[in-house]
Amino acid sequence: MVPYCLFFGGVKTLCSFLQISRDMHQENRTTISGFLLLGLSNQAEQQKLLFVLFLSMYLVTVVGNGLIMLAIGLDSYLHTPMYLFLANLSFADISSISTSVPKMLMNIQTKTQSISYESCITQMYFSIVFVVTDNFLLGVMAYDRFVAICHPLNYVTVMQPRLCVLLTVVPWVLSNTVALTHTLLLLPLLFCDSHTLPHFFCDLAPLLKLSCSDTRINELVLFIVGSSVVTFPFALILFSYVCIVRAVLRISSTEGKRKAFSTCGSHLTVVLLFYGTIVGVYFFPSSTHPDDRDKIGAVLFTVVTPMMNPFIYSLRNKDMKGALRKLISRKRFLPSMS
Repeated sequence: MVPYCLFFGGVKTLCSFLQISRDMHQENRTTISGFLLLGLSNQAEQQKLLFVLFLSMYLVTVVGNGLIMLAIGLDSYLHTPMYLFLANLSFADISSISTSVPKMLMNIQTKTQSISYESCITQMYFSIVFVVTDNFLLGVMAYDRFVAICHPLNYVTVMQPRLCVLLTVVPWVLSNTVALTHTLLLLPLLFCDSHTLPHFFCDLAPLLKLSCSDTRINELVLFIVGSSVVTFPFALILFSYVCIVRAVLRISSTEGKRKAFSTCGSHLTVVLLFYGTIVGVYFFPSSTHPDDRDKIGAVLFTVVTPMMNPFIYSLRNKDMKGALRKLISRKRFLPSMS
């Protein structure tokens, strides 16, 4: 329940903070009251296609991750650290896509592009929170697999409930700290007459490009914090899997090796998808236009990856497939009883 309380409490606190900040710094902050989101395409004939495509992806993501959370909550066999972290990952994925896609769909449907300043900053804040949380949770899940495979006899002793709660709460606290840091640095910036964002939601990088203030400190913090947020979890994941591979190779039986690898196959697939996206978009960009690169990266992080995670965990995880089958059978059985 901790991440849910943090989420809803954070929304109320952030909205109150933004309103107070606006009242205190109205004359210094900005001369505009909102922004225009240009979306993914400015061609009218593509709007219907984009609406259908992103609505489908949104529904698949919400239903898929929602079923995973429901299956984990109802199946006592899945009340383990691994699936506790997976439930948090699913919640972060639903929240991540919900920060941007519903507003984009509403803008397409109503043929408007406007978003208020407070809504824009709030959208930016929570988009950072959920992407960073995903990143940290992948590191936590790698550590869990490391303990399970490399120290199986000590797993119950090491992964005690207190540590599991700590490993669940810390990613949410750190991600909110990162988002709050960027938000506090963004609030004093002036936007003058520029208010058109070449994006489908309020992302930090396009907002910094739009500002007419000196953004060197913001960009420096973005680089340092962004690098740290990616580097530390990735280092933990890399260390964990190096140890896991070494431990598995020492297993004599082929069946034992297969079972050991299968326990972390889903997580490793998600890791490759997540960090492969980072490398593909930001280190080997397919477009020479930074705006296009930012859009591609945002779509992959906030839409595609959250949509793919349920398929990866349900198709590659035998326990999850069994829990989902029981959940679906239960739903079919209940109507026949009524």
